[in-house]
Amino acid sequence: MFPCSGFGYGYWWTFPIIMIGMLALCFFMMRGQMGSLIRRPGGRGNDADGEEVAESALDILNKRYARGEINREEYEEKKRTITRHDGAT
Repeated sequence: MFPCSGFGYGYWWTFPIIMIGMLALCFFMMRGQMGSLIRRPGGRGNDADGEEVAESALDILNKRYARGEINREEYEEKKRTITRHDGAT
């Protein structure tokens, strides 16, 4: 005869299911965190280490000129101002 027969043996099958569920939960939580640390192709503003890189004023000016937001005279004037300012510091 088994001691305590009929008491405490009815739900033994739930423990492996709970363990598998907890492992799956940990897997998906870690996958989400690691996915945010990996640099995705075509990401903007990140260098190889995943740190933020500020665009220089000249880069922003070049992009604005390329998009047609400013004309050539304004571009040249702002470029002179930026390069003069960068050389002074």
